[in-house]
Amino acid sequence: MISLPEILATVDHTVLSPATTKADILALCDDARQYRTASVCIPPSFVKVAAEYLQGDIPVCTVIGFPTGYVATAVKCEEARLAVADGADEIDMVINIGWVKDGRLDDVLTEINAVKAACNGKLLKVIIETCLLTDEEKITLCDIVSRSDADFIKTSTGFSTGGATLHDIDLFAKHVHSGTKIKAAGGIRSLDDARAFLEHGAHRLGTSSVVRLVKNGGGDGSSY
Repeated sequence: MISLPEILATVDHTVLSPATTKADILALCDDARQYRTASVCIPPSFVKVAAEYLQGDIPVCTVIGFPTGYVATAVKCEEARLAVADGADEIDMVINIGWVKDGRLDDVLTEINAVKAACNGKLLKVIIETCLLTDEEKITLCDIVSRSDADFIKTSTGFSTGGATLHDIDLFAKHVHSGTKIKAAGGIRSLDDARAFLEHGAHRLGTSSVVRLVKNGGGDGSSY
C-alpha cells in the first residue's frame, strides 16, 4: 500500500491561477517544505521569488507556452531560458496541439527538443492536453515524447475541458518507451485519486488538492 509520505513525494504542489499573489506563492512553498512534496509548480513570474525563498530545499517547477501551447517555438524557448535563469529546476511545456491535428509531428518533436536545449539540463515535462486528443493521437505522442530529449509526458494543463484520467495513464504506461516518466495532472481531488494514478503508472501528480486535504485532516497515512 502506498503510504501518505510516498504520495506527497510525487506531488508537484501547484498554484497556477491568474490571480495568484506573492503571498499565495510563499504559503505554497511553506506547505511544500512541511509536507516534502516533489516540487512547487507556479507561474513563471514568481519563479525567482520561490527559488530565493526555498533556497534549494524544494525544487521549483514552472510552466511555459501555458495553457494553450500555440505561441511560437522561439517564445517557448525564451520562456524556458528566463525561468531557468530565475532558478527553475523543472519546466512543464505545452505542445502545439494544432500541429498534432495537422500532422506536423516532426515540428512537434523539433520544438520539444529545442525547449529541452533551452532548459540547460533542467527537467522537462511535456503537456499534451489529452482531453483534446483522440487515443490514436495520444499513442502517437507517447512515441514522439519518448523519442525526444524530454523527461516526462504529462496529461493536462488543468485549464482545458478535462484533466487526467486513469484511461490516459494506462495508455501512457503501455505506449511510452522505457525511461520516459508520466505525470498526471488536472482533476486529482482526493487521496484515493492520487493513489489510483500512482498505481496505474504515474510518477508525478500535478495537484493543489492533496496537500490541502492532508492539512485539513484528510489523511493520516494509515490507509495510503
